[in-house]
Amino acid sequence: MDSIPTDLQIGLLVALIFVSAFFSSSETGMLAMNRYRLRHLVKKKHKSAMRAAKLLERPDRLIGVILIGNNLANIVATLLAGVLTRHFFGEWAELVVLPFALTIVLLIFAEVTPKSVAAVYPEKIAFPASLVLSPLLILLYPFVLLINIISNSIARLFGLDPSQARRADHLRMEELRTVVDEAGELIPDQHQGMLLNVLDLEKATVEDIMVPRNEVEGIDIEEDICVILQRIRATEYTRLPVYEGDINNIIGVLHLRKAARFIQGDDSTVTKEALKQELSEPYFVPESTQLHTQLLNFQQTKHRMAIAVDEYGDVQGIATLVDLLEEIVGDFATDESYDIAESIVECADDWYLIDASESVRDINKNLGWNLPTDGPKTLNGIIVEYLESIPDACVSFELGNYRFELVELSDTRIEKAKLFEFRT
Repeated sequence: MDSIPTDLQIGLLVALIFVSAFFSSSETGMLAMNRYRLRHLVKKKHKSAMRAAKLLERPDRLIGVILIGNNLANIVATLLAGVLTRHFFGEWAELVVLPFALTIVLLIFAEVTPKSVAAVYPEKIAFPASLVLSPLLILLYPFVLLINIISNSIARLFGLDPSQARRADHLRMEELRTVVDEAGELIPDQHQGMLLNVLDLEKATVEDIMVPRNEVEGIDIEEDICVILQRIRATEYTRLPVYEGDINNIIGVLHLRKAARFIQGDDSTVTKEALKQELSEPYFVPESTQLHTQLLNFQQTKHRMAIAVDEYGDVQGIATLVDLLEEIVGDFATDESYDIAESIVECADDWYLIDASESVRDINKNLGWNLPTDGPKTLNGIIVEYLESIPDACVSFELGNYRFELVELSDTRIEKAKLFEFRT
């Protein structure tokens, strides 16, 4: 190298530092790219994105060609720096000063700075770099392949196989929820809430949204026809289950728009047989059916109301398509008889007076609490499970971060309770 002019040596040293910086930034930029945006750009036939995606199909080969170029540039730069140091300062400087000085220069200009920039702007670095890395991989393929064979063999000794590794292109459900939750201003709050509710459908079952059997409004075909007609005229619902004597004996579902077909003229002319002719087949579903499955079932069967049954076939309640959709988009306020504001009333000092029949999921959703949902579905159920009986008098207790005070009781259930959340 002594025959090479000093000016040219200095120029080559600077060039090699830039080459090392290129490979360092390329490595960080390629691996730091948002893989979902990259896939989106590939679908849009973005040429640079397609080149980058092709390189990332085998990360071990990509890293191999980058490190070959980077290490080669650093080694040659070290040799040149040694010649120049010896020329200007003598051999002592080559042994004492050069290692520290060259390390600082390479760290600043060939490692930290280019990698920091590439981490912040990965696409601006990776896409242009793919123009160089793609042909370079072809040119150095024999060396890259040899290095990969050796390194992958060593990795297999530890039970790993980098040659089969692929970038994780699929998010787990909880990861997807985090992405939506942290989208910020990119997604409007209302849309964000709907997306999160859709993701939560698999955590809930028909039992969580159904109207319990003791609150189901239906028609007992064994009642007097005048009572039946009065019930039809007074109801706020569009569909009513029809049963014989007991709600477990449901024989059909009456849509009120069909009622006009048999209610003609005087009530005395209406017959139960005419009513039965207008009934549609009841649609039974297990109460344990997950909501995302039930939504598809509603779509496929074209039903709008499902009768939830337990493992013994006994009717436990009724769930409608509206109930399910409200889990996604929020309350439609179609049921004028129900008002969440009347079921959950804020009192002084952060206490809440809550109807014990209120769903635990609704309480958590409206108050931002974390009452347990893996057991009883209502507040009354949580209290009875904890006390193991229906108390004779109002009592208070603590469960987790919550304090319960019973306010109103009946012989068969807790009617109302006051709750307070301890702040941690």
